[in-house]
Amino acid sequence: MTTTTTHDTAAIRPDLARIAGWIEPGSRVLDLGCGDGTLLAYLRDHKKVDGAGVEFDDERVIASVRRGVRVIQQNLEDGLALFGDQQFDSVVLSQTLQSMHHTEHILREMARVARFGIVSFPNFGYWPHGLSILKGRMPVTGQMPYEWYNTPNIHLCTMKDFEDLARQLGLKVTHVAAFNRDKEVNFLRGWRSTLAVYRFESPNAAS
Repeated sequence: MTTTTTHDTAAIRPDLARIAGWIEPGSRVLDLGCGDGTLLAYLRDHKKVDGAGVEFDDERVIASVRRGVRVIQQNLEDGLALFGDQQFDSVVLSQTLQSMHHTEHILREMARVARFGIVSFPNFGYWPHGLSILKGRMPVTGQMPYEWYNTPNIHLCTMKDFEDLARQLGLKVTHVAAFNRDKEVNFLRGWRSTLAVYRFESPNAAS
């Protein structure tokens, strides 16, 4: 697993800048849960990618369209049957994995439709989370700002948990980055980061 540097990414969040740095110029990109289209618009303008997004929320779909981003309105839980095998070079699932009901299925589908998958998720291994649980409370932090009864996060995991699952699914992790707020964390990432970002290669990718 390696870490790479990025450039000219001041206009977007640091985690999105890291993701952008892992995507090749001129490649085909699918962004799942693309939100308002910020990442795809950046990749279009700075890396000339051929991008498309999937988003369910009405307002976010409209925001993406206003940015000139191609977007399909669909619930990700319905799967990616619209897309062919290895149709894309990279597929992104940013800060959405933890809210999916069928985690293994979406990761397998990502590996089916693209050579590389990129996911980011709140790192439940962040040390204050454990302290909060020792005090008898579910953690509430900037990366997970919800109470236990209204959170959309249903499958929380640590970085080690994700790496174990990726190995079980045959996904080869090629890059990893971790963040605490806007700062990248390189030392004791599993304990000190609130957000983890992984890039993996599909076992279906052509050699």
